[in-house]
Amino acid sequence: MESPTGAEGVEARERFRRYAFRAEITDLLALVSGHSSDLVQFDEVAKQLKARQAIQRGTQDVALDDIVGSVGRYRDFTRTFLPRGSVNQERWTSIDAALNSQKGLPPIELFKVGGVYFVRDGNHRVSVARANGLPSIEAYVTEIKTAVPLTIDDFERDRWIIKAEYAEFLSKTNLDKLRPEQDIRFTEPGRYAMLLNHIAVHQYLQNQQAAKEDDAHIMTWEEAVVSWYDNVYCPIVSMIHKYNLLEHFPRRTEADLYGWIVMHREALAEEYGLAPLSPEAAVSTFAQAYSERPLEHVVQELRLGLRRVFGQNRIPLGMSEEEFRKSRARHDAGELTLLEAERKRGKRDCTDAERDVAS
Repeated sequence: MESPTGAEGVEARERFRRYAFRAEITDLLALVSGHSSDLVQFDEVAKQLKARQAIQRGTQDVALDDIVGSVGRYRDFTRTFLPRGSVNQERWTSIDAALNSQKGLPPIELFKVGGVYFVRDGNHRVSVARANGLPSIEAYVTEIKTAVPLTIDDFERDRWIIKAEYAEFLSKTNLDKLRPEQDIRFTEPGRYAMLLNHIAVHQYLQNQQAAKEDDAHIMTWEEAVVSWYDNVYCPIVSMIHKYNLLEHFPRRTEADLYGWIVMHREALAEEYGLAPLSPEAAVSTFAQAYSERPLEHVVQELRLGLRRVFGQNRIPLGMSEEEFRKSRARHDAGELTLLEAERKRGKRDCTDAERDVAS
């Protein structure tokens, strides 16, 4: 594609340089903030949302602000289609010159998922159109049906990933049908896999206990889901409200706090050699250690497992002497923590797999 000449060519090249510089600034700011400035990858969205049939919707005018990603060029442009260094300047400026002449441009091709769009063909045209301040662009639209409705707001800090994970969690647990009142919502991705693991370990512990008591009943997965929700998750949430912890962590949810409290409880148990703490003890010790700390310090210390947050005393902050003694005794008697049970369950699965191979 030849580079444009004349006044239109000069303006196009100047526009490209200006917006390419903005792309560099955007990427630098993204490095500082830790948030990606890339376009959303369509293949990843389709995979996560289990995209189903495609429906041709014909030619439409589509708002440029509703285009959030691309099928194949998601690294060549920023999230707002600013051109990066990998973009061919001659091609970009030629399209810009054509847009500002009487030649016009052919429609682009878009995939529509929910209320957002992904470029199948025409990334440069979208970039040029945005650089010229156009509100919309003509496009051939193919709608991709999914079970998860998406809006433009879901792509702020990748909230669409949380939506997809939540849908997957419900498909694997049927918790929305088993306990219609449930509202387990996270504000960070990657947490629903943690809950599935908690349910699996809960099922393992319950069946181990049944075997010790010569109980022939084996807890099914559905029974484990309900038992975990009723006897593990809800009691901790009740204590979260009792201690008004949500006031200390604005814009976070009960599920967020549940996850942090479980991490805290397991760290305490490993540090002090304790059996699983009661919901009240888990929440009260968490409140003592973290409720007055800034949120970023809480998350960092939980992830790094810093011991200093437990205090220098011989028992955890917020825990009574009697409860500490009883918890130590239960652990000494063989009661497993979540982490210990997970390790033991993992070893059992490995042994079973080896036995299957040998047979």
